Amino acid sequence: MHFLAPAAFAFAATIPVVVVFYLLKRKRVIKLVSSTLLWQRFLSDTQASAPFQKLRKNWLLILQILLLLFAVLALSRPFFPTKAKPAQLRVIILDASASMQATDEKPNRFEKARTEALQWIDSLADTDQMVILQAGANTEVKQSATGDKTALRRALKECMCSDSPTRLVPALKMAESLVRDQKDAQIHLFSDGAVPDLNEFENRALPLIFHRIGQDANNIGITALDVRANPDDARQRAVYANVQNFSSNSVATEIQLLFDDQLLDTRALTLGPGELAPQAFVASQPHDGVFTARLTSKDDLGADDRASIVSLLPKPIKVLLVSRGNRFLEKALRAAAGVELRTANNLADEAGEFDFVVLDDITPTVWPKGNMLAIHVVNTNWLENITRIEAPAIVEWKTAHPLLRYAGFDNVQVAESLTAKLPTWAIALVEAPQNPLVLAGEFGRQRIIWIGFDTLQSNWPLRVSYPIFIANAVEWLNPATTKTSQLLVKAGDPFRLALTQPERSAQITLPGGETRTIPLNSNANELVFGDTLKQGIYRLHVGTNDTAFCVNLLDAAESNIRPRENLHLGKYTTVEATTLQRANMELWRTIAAIALVVLAVEWWYYHRRTA
Repeated sequence: MHFLAPAAFAFAATIPVVVVFYLLKRKRVIKLVSSTLLWQRFLSDTQASAPFQKLRKNWLLILQILLLLFAVLALSRPFFPTKAKPAQLRVIILDASASMQATDEKPNRFEKARTEALQWIDSLADTDQMVILQAGANTEVKQSATGDKTALRRALKECMCSDSPTRLVPALKMAESLVRDQKDAQIHLFSDGAVPDLNEFENRALPLIFHRIGQDANNIGITALDVRANPDDARQRAVYANVQNFSSNSVATEIQLLFDDQLLDTRALTLGPGELAPQAFVASQPHDGVFTARLTSKDDLGADDRASIVSLLPKPIKVLLVSRGNRFLEKALRAAAGVELRTANNLADEAGEFDFVVLDDITPTVWPKGNMLAIHVVNTNWLENITRIEAPAIVEWKTAHPLLRYAGFDNVQVAESLTAKLPTWAIALVEAPQNPLVLAGEFGRQRIIWIGFDTLQSNWPLRVSYPIFIANAVEWLNPATTKTSQLLVKAGDPFRLALTQPERSAQITLPGGETRTIPLNSNANELVFGDTLKQGIYRLHVGTNDTAFCVNLLDAAESNIRPRENLHLGKYTTVEATTLQRANMELWRTIAAIALVVLAVEWWYYHRRTA
């Protein structure tokens, strides 16, 4: 047996004081007390006839000494060391993502994780220290390294769960930096394990202990939501939603479509285990507003039962084509939905009146400031190390990018192309062995698509992918599309809004109805709002403009709330879920409870005798 506070044995010096009280002459004072059984017997057996008297066998004295010994022993905090070796530094990571709101634990997983983390605080030795990290939309240091248990408990109570996806990589990186070169340090992760790949921690020898939280996977959720013009009727809108069942049983539910809180349509669905059910609604839209899809069934996670998206009425897309007469390109642009095309042989000053500009093998004197599709022209501010290559072989293209949706480069041959080093602002859409041939990205606030080769010096215009790519480019470069995408925010990501004129403040109404005032710098050209931790519709008022934006979960990995048995740190490293016991099994609570039981038995015995 060991003792965490051996100095408490100094209180044992009070035992002789109790004995002296029984030896001293007492002046009797009649007092009524709750228990007089032992006192009456003692007074009948002793006479205070001398300053000191002979010490006799007395059960009251024995009981008092026994209780005092128990109290001293409890204060010394005895414990039996277990096989687990206490760490000098422990880093607690509390998963605060949406899946931790699941109610298969009572009241939910997050509170269960907080309770277990509090037990680890209670087991800290005097020389140990602990760090509290909250892993939500962003990693927050709730408490730096300290051994103060009060501060650690306060930090845990301040942690709050959000509707954001799990983002454990930054938290684990921070924890790794804290425990590096620390002997016997440990990282304790309290999570359900609904995390993306952690491949970058392979072969890092991370001292990670995974405390799995959660029991079941009863959940059905909305994992995707989009709105577009109805291909069959431009006056209507098509709303697409994905509903997926993550439980192991078939689930019956209803999905409802609302526009500005007005119910438009309801469908009954029955999904088997793991089944994905895409849904398409067609609805009229009289004005700009918000479409909402919601599920009526009850499950263990409510954050994904509802999703909203802002829908702006389509407007004509004004496009300026600067070309020497590329009929293929002109026809592809005119075929795109909603395009109002104007052609020119050179770039005029009125380029700013158009939504975006297409430069086809013509280098302008002054480059446009708006969105742009640049074909076989080079702006040296964009690219470095520009070279020319003959007959480049196309070896790879990014089919996952919106610009290449349904547009492949099979059997496309190019006679000659410009190529350059991949800049930091863009990604390579189409690549040759040497360098990329097609780039796309945002340079400042300008969306740019750069094609290094002259399309007329290739067979690409003869392929079906060509008009599809141009149609995708029209949608991607359209400023209205950019604005719509900015109004759909993933929970935890910041919302950004460009300011057209200086403003001193803005007001935002949160989904719960709370209104906040956001101070703005008069020189700021952009508003950034970061408190998007809760799902719902946010309404922003800046100057004379009102803007609504929607925050959603829309994450299949997060909606799959099945607790993981282990975490995969790369291909070969696995961390199994564990339920480690506390390092020190303290006994003071048991000893104090025994002392209370002794007093209770004496009180009960007295009343039983006198009843």
